[in-house]
Amino acid sequence: MSLIRSLRLDPLPVIVTPRVELRLPQMGDFEEWSDLRADSREFLTPWEPIWPADDLTRNAFRQRLRRYAREAREDLGYTLFLFGRGDGALLGGISLSNVRRGVTQSCALGYWMGRRHAGRGLMTEAVRGVIVHVFETMRLHRMEAACLPSNEASKAVLRKAGFSEEGLARKYLRINGEWRDHLLFAMLANDRRP
Repeated sequence: MSLIRSLRLDPLPVIVTPRVELRLPQMGDFEEWSDLRADSREFLTPWEPIWPADDLTRNAFRQRLRRYAREAREDLGYTLFLFGRGDGALLGGISLSNVRRGVTQSCALGYWMGRRHAGRGLMTEAVRGVIVHVFETMRLHRMEAACLPSNEASKAVLRKAGFSEEGLARKYLRINGEWRDHLLFAMLANDRRP
């Protein structure tokens, strides 16, 4: 495993914008992550899959980090934590999943923001930073995102970041225990960015 890691030539860098910094999660982030997720549970529940009973435990976090590392090694997905540049506080997270190479050259964007940090434009700024990385460093052609039609905040993030709405996917993801319709958004490498 360490040999594969040492051969990787393109490790995901830290992505820095004026107000936020994105980096790979580490075990040392556990306490802050579990506190923020616990504090934000009611805020996030309508938009996420049901959390496993042990979701906020140290062991579950360790397993999560192993999965993130495996996905990154295999160029299947990348999970980043979002931190404030001023105080270094954990704000939320962004994932690039379902990375597909070959003739597709695409990935799916997902994100979450802690309750107390929402509504300040920080996620839009972070997504814009990730967009640059996806198209200029990863050299992908397309980035997709989906959100519930009722999630006005998420739709605003995607639109402000330059995504175009492409349609409705019926019963697309199982959110909070129910199969829910989602609006589909996408951005292409040659799309104009705000």
